[in-house]
Amino acid sequence: MTPYELRSRFVAIHRDVYVPRGTEITAVVRARAAWLWSRRRGIVAGRSASALHGANWIDNRAPAEILYENRHAPAAIRAWSDRVLDDEVTVANGTRVTTPARTAFDLACRYPVDEAATMIDALARATRLKVADVELLAQRYKGRRGIRNACLALDLVDSGAESPRETWLRLLLIRAGFPRPATQIPVHDTYGQLVAILDMGWQDIKVAVDYEGDQHRTDRRRFNKDIRRAEAVAELGWIDVRVTAEDTEGSIIWRVLAAWDRRT
Repeated sequence: MTPYELRSRFVAIHRDVYVPRGTEITAVVRARAAWLWSRRRGIVAGRSASALHGANWIDNRAPAEILYENRHAPAAIRAWSDRVLDDEVTVANGTRVTTPARTAFDLACRYPVDEAATMIDALARATRLKVADVELLAQRYKGRRGIRNACLALDLVDSGAESPRETWLRLLLIRAGFPRPATQIPVHDTYGQLVAILDMGWQDIKVAVDYEGDQHRTDRRRFNKDIRRAEAVAELGWIDVRVTAEDTEGSIIWRVLAAWDRRT
């Protein structure tokens, strides 16, 4: 390839790292580009590792994250050096990357509790991550900076969350004093047929809380299906508190508390 062809058909992400013009710069693309920038010597970590492991809800605009000893990384790369053992590294899409357990551990240590729990929820859903494996790493690195926050975040992880807003809603309920809700609760009719899967709730008292995203309102078929679903769930004795982005935290807590009072 001639220098002209390189300039005309490709765009540089980092020095000596190019992508074809028109390529969507996703979190996965940023992760691989950062690894190539390190001359394949680094280990993709943090949010970038989550993206390579298939986790959703990773911000495509955020800098790539990589374990690599270089204090002069470009602005689009966040590099740091840290101890990492062989059993904490794997290969994903041909790229060296931290294992799901080590990825979750780094996220838990480096980010605020709620943000870390949200990202680890997505990672756990994509990889079937076991929190117990992450806790073993916490024992291995007892003195690491951020370990206290990591323990708090790991205690809140639940792979049943299907979106960041569901994680946010679950954490809101826990901090409001409600018992920790179960997630992805199947509801069957008297014939054993699956009627619905509720986002979260308490099966013993049949109170559920569902987060309704915009697709529930804008998709007409989904909207009509939701109406029939709500009727079926109510007929089976469930109180389903449906939450949208318009609801305030106070109103959500009040409505869930009212449902609890009706049942207890």
